[in-house]
Amino acid sequence: MYLKSLHIKQFRNYIDQEVNFTAPKTVIVGNNAQGKSNLLEAVLLLATLRSHRVSKDRDLVRNGEAIGEIIATCQRSRSPESYPVELLMRMRASGKRTLNVNGVNQARHLDFLGNLNAVMFSSLDLDLVRGSPESRRNWLDTVLIQLEPIYINLLQQYNQVLRQRNALLKSIKQGQIQYEPQQMSLWDAQLVTAGTRLIRRRSRLLERLTPIAHTWHQSISGGSEYLEINYLPKFAFSPTDTVENIKQSFFEAILQKAVIEQHQGTSLIGPHRDEVALTINATPAREYGSQGQQRTLVLALKLAELELLESVVGEPPLLLLDDVLAELDLQRQDHLLNAIGDRVQTIITTTHLGSFDAQWLNFARIFQVESGKILF
Repeated sequence: MYLKSLHIKQFRNYIDQEVNFTAPKTVIVGNNAQGKSNLLEAVLLLATLRSHRVSKDRDLVRNGEAIGEIIATCQRSRSPESYPVELLMRMRASGKRTLNVNGVNQARHLDFLGNLNAVMFSSLDLDLVRGSPESRRNWLDTVLIQLEPIYINLLQQYNQVLRQRNALLKSIKQGQIQYEPQQMSLWDAQLVTAGTRLIRRRSRLLERLTPIAHTWHQSISGGSEYLEINYLPKFAFSPTDTVENIKQSFFEAILQKAVIEQHQGTSLIGPHRDEVALTINATPAREYGSQGQQRTLVLALKLAELELLESVVGEPPLLLLDDVLAELDLQRQDHLLNAIGDRVQTIITTTHLGSFDAQWLNFARIFQVESGKILF
């Protein structure tokens, strides 16, 4: 996977900026709040259709503008047989997006996804350990969207059902309508059907990702720590269970919470409430050891994500490193940079070049960013 060029217009703090990537490693240097992270966010949007920082397009379009654009030229490999692909994402402050591949509009998100794959590692990823369950669910969903583009449709279907079911429960709580078992059972059935699809895919992803992350974690920690990752839905099930058995357990869990849901006016069972448990030596990672050990865990997860995507897609995805070298000690930096090697196109942001090995920088192109402008 190779990103050849990126052109952003009215996106975040950029007015009109084009960047050509001519080296396997690109380092973007600048002070905080100049636009370094915004550039990586634009690339990640093309790969996942999701921002890792905001949920609304109006926060991506430059203040005072109605439309923002991201245009990229990428190539599946650098071999002569591989043809470049032009991707365009047009965002509107009103919320409606346009997606385009080689000049052809793509009505379905899954037809756009898969043209560019990327793994982002930023200081925000430390929330994978220290943050709320939502941050870990979002991480799983972002990985799945690239592995199985159909997942974005399944996620949208579930969220739509969830919003409508929550609206019904809120109306019941506020006394605007009466509780009707038959009406609620219809929404229960839709929630269970849509939710089971997500739960099974998340569980299968962790079955594939955990052994890879465990190997990386053993390597980085020197074999002194044992990492476990478990998917914990709000009801008990086994990954080997049939779809019908999982649905039955899901239904039973909903019935047990029916009265409480009506009282609270919200859905309490489903993949929107599930947890991903990260443990080191049988102790929850958020309670375990130092920040350095937590960073080791996040680094292992990201390297596992990179390796899994490469094995499924057939070539390395782009690696986007957003100011993370300063967060890692020299040993962890070495593990990361050695894992990247020369086969992975990497775009790194930093406030200074002091964290980089001089020999490594010899093979990189360096840009400076100031106030939404890239200086070549």
